[in-house]
Amino acid sequence: MDTNGSVPLGGHEHKRHEYAGPPAWGGFEQINEPIQEQWTYLSVANIMLANSLLRSRPEVDANRIGITGISWGGYLTCITAGVDQRYKFAVPVYGSGFIGDSSAWTGAFKNMGEGGTKWLGLWDPSRYLKHARMPILWVYGTNDGAYYLDAVQKSYQLLPANQSTLSTHVRMPHGHGGAGENPEEIHAFADHYLKGGPALARIRKQERKGNDVTVRYSSSQPIVRAELNFTKAHGSWLDRYWDTTPAQLDAKKRLVKATLPEGTSVYYVSLIDDKGLVVSTQHVEVAR
Repeated sequence: MDTNGSVPLGGHEHKRHEYAGPPAWGGFEQINEPIQEQWTYLSVANIMLANSLLRSRPEVDANRIGITGISWGGYLTCITAGVDQRYKFAVPVYGSGFIGDSSAWTGAFKNMGEGGTKWLGLWDPSRYLKHARMPILWVYGTNDGAYYLDAVQKSYQLLPANQSTLSTHVRMPHGHGGAGENPEEIHAFADHYLKGGPALARIRKQERKGNDVTVRYSSSQPIVRAELNFTKAHGSWLDRYWDTTPAQLDAKKRLVKATLPEGTSVYYVSLIDDKGLVVSTQHVEVAR
């Protein structure tokens, strides 16, 4: 759905309808308006109304509705998951909380002064995510230009570990269309919870001793490959270069082992099943 009040005319035309509400992505400039007239409030309210509308339709199974969103839609998915418990699952693509700490807008919030503090207190997803009860799949990239890696991690760490599944992709492009819609992990996650399809793999344990990394997992589908993704860079998440190297997979023991290259600053391990679906561990920052 369009959360900026536009109607589907095709192409890149964004004509807004008469009940569209305030135009915005984020609505930072609306912070001193009544709460009910601010973009985030209206967007989440409309998403919840859309859920109710779908549930009212006789051709819709009300027990099989999930939510996913891309970019600002991922941001809204994070909030909605915390305030509307009716969804069977949620999949934020790129979106996260803690955007005042680490995102493309961190500088803007600092420049807003008290207004930025007020906006984050009202509308940062970290205020709401902890109330989410449905399973959540986080799909994001190592160098995303909007929602940075550490902000995504702090967001899913608000929840019990078994509630979140991670699918982290090296240099995943940010965008609507194919970039944010085509990852097959989204479809597989939805099919599992809505149609009883195979579940994505689960990370059961990850640990590091020195440069030796081990990961234990469970999976109903064959895991055919494991990869160690790592960077030696420091500084901006946006600018760090990531490498990928094969990890040692013991499919019978459901165990992955890898050795960190000297100088690794951050790493995570990915499992790839026989359909090419990627499930990842949490990323780990290595203290040196």
